[in-house]
Amino acid sequence: GLYGGACGYISYAGDMDVAITIRTGVIKDQVLHVQAAAGVVADSVPELEWKETEAKARALLRAAELVEEGLE
Repeated sequence: GLYGGACGYISYAGDMDVAITIRTGVIKDQVLHVQAAAGVVADSVPELEWKETEAKARALLRAAELVEEGLE
């Protein structure tokens, strides 16, 4: 899936729209694949980085839940 770069387009007219893909959700074969990460540096605490990653992914998962609830 997409993660850790820029995603967007540049048109022939010179228009550009891009976003940095630091949290992504891709649906393939009716399965949502979520990716999120934290910025690990020399003084990072692994447990806190893991919790940060979970919190970031939680937003995408909650959005998917809301969509599913709306479709039922």
